[in-house]
Amino acid sequence: MAKSAAHSARAAAVEILCLVLGEGALLGQTDPVLAGLEPGERARAQRLAAEVLRHVEPADRVLKPHLRKAPPLWVLNVLRLAVVELAAGTAAHGVVNEAVSLVRADRRQGPLAGLVNAVLRKVAATEAPFAKFPPQRLPFWLRKPLVDLWGREVVSTIEAVQAKAPPLDLTPRPGRVVDLPGAELLPTGSLRLAQSGQVSALPGYAAGDWWVQDAAAALAVPLLGAGPGDRVLDLCAAPGGKTLQLAAAGADVTALDISEPRLARLHENLARTGLSARVVAADALTWQPDAAFDAILLDAPCSATGTIRRHPDLPFVKDGAELETLLPLQAALIDRALAWLKPGGVLVYCTCSLLPDEGEAQLAAALARHADLRVEDHLPQGVPEAWRAAGGGLRLRPDYWAERGGMDGFFMARLRRQAA
Repeated sequence: MAKSAAHSARAAAVEILCLVLGEGALLGQTDPVLAGLEPGERARAQRLAAEVLRHVEPADRVLKPHLRKAPPLWVLNVLRLAVVELAAGTAAHGVVNEAVSLVRADRRQGPLAGLVNAVLRKVAATEAPFAKFPPQRLPFWLRKPLVDLWGREVVSTIEAVQAKAPPLDLTPRPGRVVDLPGAELLPTGSLRLAQSGQVSALPGYAAGDWWVQDAAAALAVPLLGAGPGDRVLDLCAAPGGKTLQLAAAGADVTALDISEPRLARLHENLARTGLSARVVAADALTWQPDAAFDAILLDAPCSATGTIRRHPDLPFVKDGAELETLLPLQAALIDRALAWLKPGGVLVYCTCSLLPDEGEAQLAAALARHADLRVEDHLPQGVPEAWRAAGGGLRLRPDYWAERGGMDGFFMARLRRQAA
């Protein structure tokens, strides 16, 4: 397909959508599509693709009355992209013309340019095309257990939050004055920007005054409560926001992760902030430390169902089958971490999952396996009582702070190993 400069971001966005919706690729696996684009065009292509993934269902509802049969996936994704742009208020003339030009430039799909033109002109004549449709629903395998757990109203609010591009959360480095125009100071201490632009161009980035970290994820370290001189293990550490928090608190930090490529960002942020940590690329199931730790933070591999607002590809790529391997892995990592913890030491277990099987149920099972383990009931600064999980710990949901842009879904619990 020919890609002119005028269409490069849109063309790349369509190719990304084809990989995610047609081949089950994660957004993080689509970078080759962006090769050759200028940084601004790369960012735009990624933003456009993510916006479509948040609105595939309502876009298809808008298109359905105008299509006698579904066109090829590539053309359908061109239509979806255009519909999402029209619904966002982008000038109709430019959206329709560029979508038609994109199809016409493709040798195989060119004959469908007339169809695309006719359909989009009808959609463009509709005021607020998404207004009569609810936000995109979670897939059934995930939605049903959440409805059973929290009810339809809560799940609908979660879906409404996930339909919007999330704000940018920053963790300020202790002792630094962070002056970011338009930033909101959240009750838990994170800074939130509704519009961020290029992150590296924000004031304080080069000086290491802050790092990007969702406000929910930033609560695990305050829950752990490690301080100066404590020997701490950040287990499954990449991309490293929690490592930076621990290092900034003065802890002696070892950051372990199985993925060396994912640790690259941690190395970059340590260099930018001037903070220090011992970084180890190894499998936690086989690695052995040289001494026990005062505190361990285990952010275990999970379904990541709590991060859909930032990763809208997940509902189209995952189906819950991965839980079969994730659940025993989480239990094994808990047991492994406890074996490295000093008597009297503290473990925080957390997952960015909405599913109790990966949170509350894992906690209950760990307590049953380890008679010397106790849950410590502790709420970090700014955390309301309503976020406390049944049985101990915190249950964070995307609908919390919905009016502010929500947060990632997490379960986290502070556990103390009793001294002999």
